[in-house]
Amino acid sequence: MSIAAVFMATFRRDLRLLARQKSDWLNPLLFFLVVLSLFPLGIGAKPNLLREIAPGIIWIAALLSVLLGAERLFKQDYRDGVLEQLVSARLPLPAYVLAKMAASWCASGLPLIIVSPLLALLLGLSQPAFFAVVATLLLGTPLLTLLSALGAALTLSADKGGILLALVILPFYIPLLIFASAAVEQAAFGLPYGAQLAIIAAMLCLALALVPFAVFKALKLNVG
Repeated sequence: MSIAAVFMATFRRDLRLLARQKSDWLNPLLFFLVVLSLFPLGIGAKPNLLREIAPGIIWIAALLSVLLGAERLFKQDYRDGVLEQLVSARLPLPAYVLAKMAASWCASGLPLIIVSPLLALLLGLSQPAFFAVVATLLLGTPLLTLLSALGAALTLSADKGGILLALVILPFYIPLLIFASAAVEQAAFGLPYGAQLAIIAAMLCLALALVPFAVFKALKLNVG
């Protein structure tokens, strides 16, 4: 099979599974909304304080919600022997990896972008800050998905992979959290935030170039 055929077959299969197992994409989305809803209730009638801490709240909730379903990314295929068959059949495993990551982003990252207009209501964001949130989510959620896929591949054969996954991946999330929160904060004060977006875009390009091959090698080591 060609690279495109493996990619499309894997991507379509994962989308069909997501349509059947709605909890795989509903749970991260509900977690994201619940976290964002609890902060205004906890802070109370302090809209100015809420607007100040909103960038950090949004991105902490986003990275935790993406991390929530990361452990299951390759786990079922590993248990069912699908990964072993792909390796033994010498099919293009990088195409399989990219398709899994694309489907994972559709399940975890895309819903966050779709519900982002609610953030303006929940957290009292201004229009420039809201646009900055959308821009950072568009660039940042694919990066979160790539890093979580790397963690899932490295901890695939571990017994308690969820805890180990968080320990491995959370340090790599910190630069994205810093620059994405800074971009939203700059926009809230009416300041330019193009530099922060450029840094996030550069991190995404670097991850796109390196992470799929690192995941490919990690999966081969776990299967072998």
